[in-house]
Amino acid sequence: MNTESPQQQVQLITIDEDHLDQRIDNFLITVLKGVPKSMIYRIVRKGEVRVNKKRIKPEYKLQIGDVVRVPPVRMAAPDNRTAPSANLSKVSQLEDRILHEDNHLIVLNKPAGIAVHGGSGVDYGVIEALRSLRPQQKFLELVHRLDKDTSGVLLVAKKRSALKHMHDQLRYKKMQKDYLALVKGEWSAQDKVVKQPLLKLTLKSGERIVRVNAEGKPSETRFKIVQRYQGCTLVQASPVTGRTHQIRVHCQYVGHPIACDDKYSEQAFDDSMRSLGLSRLFLHAAELMFIHPENDEVMRVCAPLDDNLQQLLNKLKRV
Repeated sequence: MNTESPQQQVQLITIDEDHLDQRIDNFLITVLKGVPKSMIYRIVRKGEVRVNKKRIKPEYKLQIGDVVRVPPVRMAAPDNRTAPSANLSKVSQLEDRILHEDNHLIVLNKPAGIAVHGGSGVDYGVIEALRSLRPQQKFLELVHRLDKDTSGVLLVAKKRSALKHMHDQLRYKKMQKDYLALVKGEWSAQDKVVKQPLLKLTLKSGERIVRVNAEGKPSETRFKIVQRYQGCTLVQASPVTGRTHQIRVHCQYVGHPIACDDKYSEQAFDDSMRSLGLSRLFLHAAELMFIHPENDEVMRVCAPLDDNLQQLLNKLKRV
């Protein structure tokens, strides 16, 4: 079976705002799907790729109106086996979970149990599912990520200019993220800020975890008590930095692991929550505040708690 298909003709591609300020090497990786990066850098280095009829370097940033010459190359035939069907229930339900959509952004209330993107044994995630639902949409990229088991507000950019705008807000900490987490025990009102460095580790079993470690990256989470319950506390967690598993590990560090966290929680607490019907990690990205890339207006989007989380809270005794 022939797994390669040649691109026989030279392509001349005029750059629009969707690719403004994108590096030429990253642009070619997208255009020439299946072509090894080594080959892409080779054709750039040899001058086979031209911008406005001139040789360029891999780090050249594209501008609106640039005409890119892409030479004929041999590339792998597209593999459609992992493309999710738009009719799959997990895929089709995403349409119903869109909180806001305009020409620049999609804001989604991501369900728990679906990854944000495919890879590492996952056939597909939210971004692949959205692309299958919107095949006519030329550009769809994640602005940020949520853990597979975390639900809530997730931003997807529909234009490269919007993606860059949102990434700048993340970089300069202009985006406010507020999560809701149900944690074990009585959260101390004194624990308003947790600043502990976090380090990614791989166990002998191959499992990847995160631990508080002096050699880790600086990490900060701000906490606020929302409601006290018998045996547990609902807290608002607002990460200042964006490390992997940050909220989960910071909660564990201060002695209040999140309910049904399969990596960082405690068996007895989880069992008591499951007996009341909780079937997933109780961590939800409840609110996101950001500056809209089109008009620079402050936008605030809230995602309601899933039924499973709300039903649990209804069963708990307030104190």
